[in-house]
Amino acid sequence: MAELGFILAGFGVGALVGLTGVGGGSLMTPLLIFLFGVNPVTAVGTDLLFAAVTKAGGIWSHRRRGNIRGDLLLLLGVGSLPTALLTVYYLDSLRSAGSDLDGLIQVGLGIALVLTSLVLLFRRTVHRLGQRLKLWLPAWRRLRPGITVLGGMTLGMLVPISSIGAGALGAAMLMFLYPRLPARVIVGTDLAHAVPLTAVAGLGHLQMGSVDFALLGMLLTGSLPGIWLGSQASTLVPERVMRPLLASMLMLIGVKFMFVN
Repeated sequence: MAELGFILAGFGVGALVGLTGVGGGSLMTPLLIFLFGVNPVTAVGTDLLFAAVTKAGGIWSHRRRGNIRGDLLLLLGVGSLPTALLTVYYLDSLRSAGSDLDGLIQVGLGIALVLTSLVLLFRRTVHRLGQRLKLWLPAWRRLRPGITVLGGMTLGMLVPISSIGAGALGAAMLMFLYPRLPARVIVGTDLAHAVPLTAVAGLGHLQMGSVDFALLGMLLTGSLPGIWLGSQASTLVPERVMRPLLASMLMLIGVKFMFVN
């Protein structure tokens, strides 16, 4: 019976991802912890590989359409990938020393969920601020590459701890730093960065022993048809209705993780 529950959870999260475009980690990891009682470290590690697999299929399509900016992908990766490896090493060191990682994971999840909800609610404001920043800071163009690397480092710390951030937060970062980029390029570049980042972080968790392959298989079984169905239905649900509801839910869950453990 539990197996069917995991498959249905994968289907539901996949459908919401297809419907809203919000990263599956924002939905899947809290669901695994709250509804199924999965250990937080295992939930994060398993969800990282789940995210890498489910997002990988979109890269080819975006690359074929010219939606991936290689220079920005390189800047993000230079910051995020080494930082993700160092973060996983730090988590492994803490666990080897006998520290309980559950509290750290749950606080990291709470922070990531609150940030994701704010991005969903204030996406247009973030974009407008990015457009105005070059007027306020004449040297902004010269500073952007270094800030992009720092942004990648931030994601590299947050994603291995929470499994959240490589999608919605990465896209918001690109939208703020490069407001003239078309939305399709932001989505494509963010996706092309999210896959290696979640894969590296997930493989690090695999080395730690915090990936449940049976659980991963059941989630994938449900999610792949769910994503397809959600994508087909995305035109039926107004974004102005769906995003605030989803953002409110993520905010409440994030606050719960941060303050009510």
